[in-house]
Amino acid sequence: MVVGKLLIGLIKFMKKILLISDAWLPQVNGVVTTLTNLTFHVKKNGHKVYVFHPLRCRINFPMPFYNEIRIGLVTSARAKKLLTTISWDHVHIATAEGVLGSTFARACRSLNLPFSTSCHTKFPEFIHAKFPLFSVKFGWKMMRHLYRDSTNILTTTPSMKQELINKGFKQQIHTWTRGVDREIFTGKRVNKIGTLPILLYVGRVSAEKNLEEFFNLDIGRKVRKICVGDGPFLQKYKQTFPHVEFVGVKKGKELASYYQMADVFVFPSKTDTFGVVMLESMACGTPIAAFPVTGPIDVVENNVNGYLSNDLKLATLMCLDIDRKLVRGSSLKWTWETCYRQFMDILLPI
Repeated sequence: MVVGKLLIGLIKFMKKILLISDAWLPQVNGVVTTLTNLTFHVKKNGHKVYVFHPLRCRINFPMPFYNEIRIGLVTSARAKKLLTTISWDHVHIATAEGVLGSTFARACRSLNLPFSTSCHTKFPEFIHAKFPLFSVKFGWKMMRHLYRDSTNILTTTPSMKQELINKGFKQQIHTWTRGVDREIFTGKRVNKIGTLPILLYVGRVSAEKNLEEFFNLDIGRKVRKICVGDGPFLQKYKQTFPHVEFVGVKKGKELASYYQMADVFVFPSKTDTFGVVMLESMACGTPIAAFPVTGPIDVVENNVNGYLSNDLKLATLMCLDIDRKLVRGSSLKWTWETCYRQFMDILLPI
């Protein structure tokens, strides 16, 4: 009898979550890192989660000019069937501005199903960087339209929450932290070849990342510059900046070794909402040089784990003198378990 009651209690406690995302494996970016770690912890804590992503679509294809990203097409009828065939406890649309995200948002509206969303990217700035004729102002108007029926919006940092409020979003907006895998990203220092300081960038190699600021950075002394990642501008940048070492995509412990070898992690983006790569760098003890913009201003503490300045040269030079133990210690508050807990607390019941 006691066992039976316990099983009934566990079944009641278990949640069934439908997660919609246009960004998923095998993509390598902060959104995918966040969502894969989230789903791992959801399952670890005894819940069920089904991720509907482009590769589950009968029709999916690479994005033109950006082959790493796949576009998935789903009919409204199939979206509605998935939403109603199973009795979901929660529906979360991770990419309301995406093709799948917007399709499922329309389906939820027609079925009168509440759903939450998350804002991972400054989508208007992202599109504007690739297509300058696309107005950022129009982009934010479109974002408000796409998110209009979402009851709750999860976003990355307090500064990003305030920015959404300033842009006219009327929903409940919650900050949603990020984490880092400390079994992979450790403070162990990796020996480098030679004595030159190593400046590192990790991330997508594309226009919106403002990478030319990093490639052209002159701190008044010889350095090695290493760029880890792939993207639509990789071949162009290889030809334009032959002094930079482009090593492609790295994962796991091999990726960690680049952070552990580097002296400074340079994060030149002015459009990211967070940057999980900053946490990975901090966990390895490598300080961050960045601009004082949304994302870095919520993560980087001057002279503790990095330095923020509109002068990237100054920020980089200041980072060279920061104690790596301080940097690693500052990363300890960021955990994927906290990310999971915040997500579950904010989800809306259907």
